[in-house]
Amino acid sequence: MEKPVAIVGAGLAGSEAALQLASRGIPVALYEMRPEQPTDVHRTDACAELVCSNSLKSTKRESAAGMLKAELDALGSRLFAAALRHAVPAGGALAVDRNAFAQDVTEQIEVEPRIDLRRQEVKGLQELASASSAVILATGPLTSDALAQEISGIVGGPALAFYDAAAPIVMADSLDHSVLFRQSRYEEAADGEGNSRAISSRRTSSKRASPSRKSPGPGAMRRASGP
Repeated sequence: MEKPVAIVGAGLAGSEAALQLASRGIPVALYEMRPEQPTDVHRTDACAELVCSNSLKSTKRESAAGMLKAELDALGSRLFAAALRHAVPAGGALAVDRNAFAQDVTEQIEVEPRIDLRRQEVKGLQELASASSAVILATGPLTSDALAQEISGIVGGPALAFYDAAAPIVMADSLDHSVLFRQSRYEEAADGEGNSRAISSRRTSSKRASPSRKSPGPGAMRRASGP
């Protein structure tokens, strides 16, 4: 009997990998510790559950996120197709109904005969590797403590790190509004609209600016976000 490819973690990456391998005739053993071992942020046992934002970022091809989506589409990404089926209005971004999206992906995995979805926590890798043709670790930042310790022992590092992008919080009064362009990341500005808002913002800011003020007033803090 052909050994399956073991995939640990049925999140976005693990689910996509499982579906792609199965579509190429390769048997897969997909391990997901939920609901046996819950996490602090997951709310269901569904595969590909989105635990943070339901936005998958920009669809504009001139942006990095938009180009990635074009590549996913060209390569036949199963999760990207599911995202399009369950898209919700979000301006220039692709956002999804998170529950419908996760349920769609879960159903695809459950009906695929070449995928064996195993609801159990993987704590060790040696035995798993010996029973598999290959092992893909796709557990992300919510890797269980036991598996994280196992991985650290193999790679010889004291800890593993996960880096995420976070928009910084800045003081509005610390910004030079004469060179800023303001626009919601989810909106398409009409010609001149963004500049009009920037001018309005400058006027509002100059009226409330006070060198002697020791603490920021209500609404002085804004979340800086890229386009």
